[in-house]
Amino acid sequence: MIQSRDRNADYPFEPPRERGTWRSLTLAVIMHGLLLALLLHGIDWQNSTPAGAEAELWTPDETVDQVQPTPTPPPTPQAVTPPPQNDDAEIALQEAKKRQEEAQRQADIAEQERQKLLQKQADDRLQQERAAQAKLDQQKADQQKKLQQAQQQQQQQQVKDQQDKLQLDKDAAKKAAEQAAKAKQAAAAQAKAKLDQARQARLNALKGMAGSNPSGSGLAAAGTGTGSGGNGSAGYADKVRHKVLPNVTFGGSIDSNPETVVTVTCAPDGTVLDAHVSKPSSNPAWDSAVLNAVQVSSPMPRDKDGSAPHNFTITFKPKN
Repeated sequence: MIQSRDRNADYPFEPPRERGTWRSLTLAVIMHGLLLALLLHGIDWQNSTPAGAEAELWTPDETVDQVQPTPTPPPTPQAVTPPPQNDDAEIALQEAKKRQEEAQRQADIAEQERQKLLQKQADDRLQQERAAQAKLDQQKADQQKKLQQAQQQQQQQQVKDQQDKLQLDKDAAKKAAEQAAKAKQAAAAQAKAKLDQARQARLNALKGMAGSNPSGSGLAAAGTGTGSGGNGSAGYADKVRHKVLPNVTFGGSIDSNPETVVTVTCAPDGTVLDAHVSKPSSNPAWDSAVLNAVQVSSPMPRDKDGSAPHNFTITFKPKN
């Protein structure tokens, strides 16, 4: 019983064993043997030679009505009736057959249930695999999307950094240019202030000299002809021309030979304090070129006494 229970536990769909199986099979074999013996006996009885029949023939009398004798039919062989079977054996056979059919039916049902269970397990496993694959595909898609977003953000950040760097460079260049312009303006203003201060000091000194010499031999004498003025030597005008003429920039054409007279006021070290065209020519462009050359040529050369004349005039001609 223990082994039967363990076997049923291992195989839940196997039909349970019935009691008395061997006894029923033994009884069935015995009954089939008896039936076989009876059938053999019946066949042997039917094959036995039947007993012969005798008949007498009479010649009919002429006076007697001719009556045809009625032939005697041959004896009909008796059908062999098999002996009655045992009811218990038949019942046992039927019950064994029913049990066999029931066992087969139960086995078929169990096999069907097992096939259904296997099919269900296979379907569940396939569904789980599909769900796992779908989840894996979704994870891959999410990772790919995150990677693309990260790459886009990185590219945008790089573009933004480049734009910021360019803007910083522009701001730095602009600031440097502004500072340079301010420094240049400050230097120019400082130089102009120094130049104005020196010029004013020189003018004050000249005014003082004019006040101490009422005859006016200072400035008035400086305005003579093409020389260097009353305070310059005879060759000083040539020194000034040699320094100024290379700085004259004139791109126009002049048919005649106009004359431009420029009056120059200098400090003792030759720094040009003031310069203006005292006698313009007929060509304003030539006058402007000469005046610019005089201003650019500062400081003027010193005279023989080691200092530049305070005030002098110089004449320039384009064809000289």
